[in-house]
Amino acid sequence: MVSKDLILTIDLGTSGPKVSIFDRDLNLLASTFREVKLIFKEENGVEQDPAEWIRAIRSAVDELHEKSPELFPRVRALNATAQWSGTVPVGRSGEVLSNAILWMDARGAPDAARLTEGFPKVDGYGLFAILDWIRITGGGPTRSGKDSISHILYLKRARPELFEKTMVFLEPKDYLNFYFCGLARASFESITVHWLTDNRDIHNVRYSERLLRKSGIPIEKLPELVPTNSVLGRIKADVAREFHIPEDTIVIAGTPDLHSAAVGSGAIQDFVPHVYVGTSAWLICHVPYKKTDLFHNMTSIPSGLPGRYFLVNEQQTAGASLQFLKNRILFPEDSIGSFSAPPDTYERMDQLAASVPAGAEGLVFFPWLNGERSPVDVHHVRGGFANLSLRHEQKHLVRAVMEGVAMNLRWLKGYAERFCGRSFDRVRFIGGGAKSAVWAGIFSDVLGVEIHQMEDPLSANSRGAAALAWIALGERTPEQIQSLVRVRRVFSPNKENRAVYDRVFPSYVEYFNRNQDWFRRLNAKVRS
Repeated sequence: MVSKDLILTIDLGTSGPKVSIFDRDLNLLASTFREVKLIFKEENGVEQDPAEWIRAIRSAVDELHEKSPELFPRVRALNATAQWSGTVPVGRSGEVLSNAILWMDARGAPDAARLTEGFPKVDGYGLFAILDWIRITGGGPTRSGKDSISHILYLKRARPELFEKTMVFLEPKDYLNFYFCGLARASFESITVHWLTDNRDIHNVRYSERLLRKSGIPIEKLPELVPTNSVLGRIKADVAREFHIPEDTIVIAGTPDLHSAAVGSGAIQDFVPHVYVGTSAWLICHVPYKKTDLFHNMTSIPSGLPGRYFLVNEQQTAGASLQFLKNRILFPEDSIGSFSAPPDTYERMDQLAASVPAGAEGLVFFPWLNGERSPVDVHHVRGGFANLSLRHEQKHLVRAVMEGVAMNLRWLKGYAERFCGRSFDRVRFIGGGAKSAVWAGIFSDVLGVEIHQMEDPLSANSRGAAALAWIALGERTPEQIQSLVRVRRVFSPNKENRAVYDRVFPSYVEYFNRNQDWFRRLNAKVRS
């Protein structure tokens, strides 16, 4: 008999799915990626086509099977992780009724405001209204309208016929599992940003009748709940054939990307932080308590490890800022010239950034290209360059974007440390941004901490999904996982560079504070 000692993982990021295969020691044996495009709609709408997700996953699986067919009979389980705070409406026959609404979509902002209005107001929220949500869930509908609950309420208001036809609203990860094994389920942690579950007993998360009544969302349109990181079921026979894997392959319940990344970074112990820089960014660590910081949009919620909490926050556009510079400014499709981005563009951008001194000779970049969520939940703020002069060149733009993203993380770091009651002196670095040694050095200098650049940082989500699968199967413990995740390189702060960033940082925050009203007036009806 063939030994079934491998895990097939699917990491559905905002830019597309990565399909990977790992062994028991979390060695990556095969992996490939497919890109999926964003669909921008009026009034801050951002969507993707779930059918395109499935086509991209199938294509990636076929490529891996063609290259390494011997691996597929050894697959024991499939585990998916995916972008969080998205909404897929599924009809009564199992069909997808519309595009998925993504975590960047702010069309539900008026609906979120309705749920949390009242007097007196605290940071825009009605105090007594939001305290009810926080007491039960640990958080609540954010004013940006980018949570799953706001997506559903937007559809109820703007597309009532679609709302009525919907059998169940699913998170992206949970929709993938529905496709894999036919079960419309959500796990304790993936359902959190619906803000409709009572999380006070982390071992028995359940829907809150009180909050369901307040929201006006029928429980019949929400998925049944299963425990965090549990075995969900067996893969459907037709999907097993499509994916070239055994028909008895186990499907794990899976987690959103924040949760899998925390495990894939190796930051298993409480208060050990990691920074992720992909499309978005976050600074997260496990914590031993349930707590909420309403003013800076962060809270501790059920993590991907059963019975554990972790601090959650998010910054909207991190790596997406560098991608924006590359695709919209340096090598735009509608360019007057006829040049295109070379395959090694990001490596060249690294070289350009390294050639510029800390501080980019006065040029400052603000990465709020799609609003912000932490440490401020403001969807109307926008990014840009400041203090631009005639002496600045392409290389300064690249350096400034990298520094601006790091400055934004420094802003968040102060509030995260206050949340945890301690300073962070070393931070694990994962995600696509962590491939760059230049950016790792900038983060170390800006944050004033040791940056531990993890081995194969781009696979942290997939690695975390594989690790969680082995934990769910009883083959590994969290402590064993921590020892299997390796550090590639450690970066320590450069004192001279640190001094430069210490001078700039107060002005960075001041820029936001002084321009809030201007952004609000200018972008009241402007699409993200």
